[in-house]
Amino acid sequence: MLEARVQQQFFDSADSLNQSAEGVGRAIGQAVEAVVGCLTAGGKLVVCAQDGASALGEHVTALFVGRFERVRPPLPALALSSRLDWPGAAVHDADPASPLVQQIQALCNPGDILLTLSLGHDAPALHAAVRNAQDKDMTIVAFNAAGDVGIRGLLRETDVSVLMPVQRVARVLELHLLALHCLCDAIDTQLLGEQDLA
Repeated sequence: MLEARVQQQFFDSADSLNQSAEGVGRAIGQAVEAVVGCLTAGGKLVVCAQDGASALGEHVTALFVGRFERVRPPLPALALSSRLDWPGAAVHDADPASPLVQQIQALCNPGDILLTLSLGHDAPALHAAVRNAQDKDMTIVAFNAAGDVGIRGLLRETDVSVLMPVQRVARVLELHLLALHCLCDAIDTQLLGEQDLA
């Protein structure tokens, strides 16, 4: 019985991947164009994530600054922290003095890209981050899930929504990870040229 349950997790994950490939692939192509345009113009990628996805934010930042699968110069990227402990730090994530908003005000410039990672449920800190990034004339690349209509409602025509058509958090995280790896591979291809997938 336990073995069958484990196998079902693999089947469910494979189904999610297959259902997502076409729509997510198109959106990632748009995200790549936005990010490459930002980087070649001297901007940077700034990542912020809903708490459960924060490790993915740090992971993709490390792939930009370090490397993905190919040796290349470092790409400018940083991951914002939603939990900073300093005197007077805001209690409410959506507060204008919240850590994410303050970091955007201090570290971001017009033309930078804010990449958000949402797990598909209410994320007031990410909503506040998106609004403040837009005030700074940044482009938003939002990795979100079926249940997160809040962030999608904030996006402008020039922003990109990479929508994972699932709601279960485990599946959202799996799709986010694969999509981020696809983003990194495609950016490397744009910057360095084609290379066969091993």
